Amino acid sequence: MNHTITLREMQPTDWEQVAVIYEQALITGESTFQTEIPEYKEWDSGHLKECRIVAEQNNRIIGWVALTPFSNRLVYKGVAQVSIYIHEDYRGKGIGSLLISELINKSEEFGFWTLQSAIFESNMASVKLHEKHGFRIVGYREKIGKTLTGEWINTLLLERRSQIIY
Repeated sequence: MNHTITLREMQPTDWEQVAVIYEQALITGESTFQTEIPEYKEWDSGHLKECRIVAEQNNRIIGWVALTPFSNRLVYKGVAQVSIYIHEDYRGKGIGSLLISELINKSEEFGFWTLQSAIFESNMASVKLHEKHGFRIVGYREKIGKTLTGEWINTLLLERRSQIIY
């Protein structure tokens, strides 16, 4: 069996596998305020076409990363919000590092100068992943949203500034 991990551009036909990974995160309540998985059309319209990347092994998607615009205002064209999710069977195995490294490279090719993430305060694995790749904590939001179970959640705001763009 081939254990090589391939990074490639996400395709619409990947949505079923991508949605499964997204749903795993929703069920754990550790990384998203979403209450249900959107249909592909809705997800597609909310995410930038650039920098949608999947990690694949043996024709199985094991993680994905994508960007959403920070704002529709032209002045913020180079700022985007990161979404990264790893299949529960592959967490802690370096897949997140592969994806975020590729995202950083691709985002800079497309002229993004700031990547940001809002991460649940309790999700230290995600905070550490981001910090490993040059993100820094720039803010804290107290009780910014509720989980499916009604628990108020605090988030940490992290950002990474491109060294290439400046």
